[in-house]
Amino acid sequence: MSPSPTDGSASSASWISPGAGITGGYDGNSQTLRMFIVFFAGLAMYNACEVTIMVLLTFNTWRGLYFWSLLTASLGIIPYALGFLLKFMNITVGQERWLAVVLLTIGWYPMITGQALVLWSRLHLIVNGERGDMILRYTKWMIVVDVIIFHIPTTVLTFGSNGSVQTEIFATGYSVMEKIQMVGFFLQEVTLSSIYIVETIKLLRTSLQPRTRTVMKQLVFINAVIILMDLALLGLEGASLYILETLLKGVIYSIKLKLEFAILGKLVKFVGATRSDLDSEPRNTSVGFVVAETKAKVVEDEMNISEFVDLSRVGTDLTHPSQPSDSTSRRRRSRINSSELDWNLSRFEHVEDISELIEESSISSSRPPSCHFRAGNGEV
Repeated sequence: MSPSPTDGSASSASWISPGAGITGGYDGNSQTLRMFIVFFAGLAMYNACEVTIMVLLTFNTWRGLYFWSLLTASLGIIPYALGFLLKFMNITVGQERWLAVVLLTIGWYPMITGQALVLWSRLHLIVNGERGDMILRYTKWMIVVDVIIFHIPTTVLTFGSNGSVQTEIFATGYSVMEKIQMVGFFLQEVTLSSIYIVETIKLLRTSLQPRTRTVMKQLVFINAVIILMDLALLGLEGASLYILETLLKGVIYSIKLKLEFAILGKLVKFVGATRSDLDSEPRNTSVGFVVAETKAKVVEDEMNISEFVDLSRVGTDLTHPSQPSDSTSRRRRSRINSSELDWNLSRFEHVEDISELIEESSISSSRPPSCHFRAGNGEV
């Protein structure tokens, strides 16, 4: 949910009234709802702190798009939830309302777009080739365009609705833009999650190992859950249940981050990425945001071919890449050695005294080749 106008005016006494809480805090008499506001805001911030600590302790090197997207998305939940807590509990009123607006805004950006970047930063693990590059390139620009057409206009309308110039016009525009940006970001996450689901199902069809299939099924399940969570939030927004939708959004996004952090970490191992790939950019400059070199060497303990192929049914060594040039030269040398062996054996059969063969070898090595051949005790 994006930041909303906070002008301190009285809102409807019923929290389920359409639009309740958009232009002010909760002024009703329900202590249960106030307890829920505190509980859900605290839960969202707790989950965000937990994810932040896990990320900082898990990564040996603090760099890479995956690391920073996880970190910023989790940290963004904290000011987002805190801003709504201050707003709904009417802690910031009057001129102090700008504090809630600023907190909501600076938390909303990394929470929404950061979540999309978490999914995008690991998308290269299941797509490859020219088609994979195209998918990564298009989804990257989808995220960039959504930031421009959804984040920026909504932010302008949010601050305009809290100002003193044409406030009603800004508030009307905000209520319309709010639903538009919700649909836009919903489609963005559905697109990314759907790519994971489709590509993972393709991998499941070729995987023979139970552990690999388990991880892939978990990946499909988690992305399906992400879509269902976004659908629930979109339904609440469509019903104009603003308070309920904003209470749940911080919690849902924190849960999604925890799920993605768990399963995408496993995915790195099962698709053959190196350990250092956790700390580096996901792809090279052709499709990535930051320059990163492709890792040429795969760490053996991170990539085990037996995770994908039943080696007991394969007669060749699949753990090392084939080298056609070397194998061809070996076959050629084998044929040459075999020919030389046959020639020496044929000569040996016609030599009665082995000393003659030794003597002939020493003579032939000191003179150019000739057409004389020895057969028994005679010469030809």
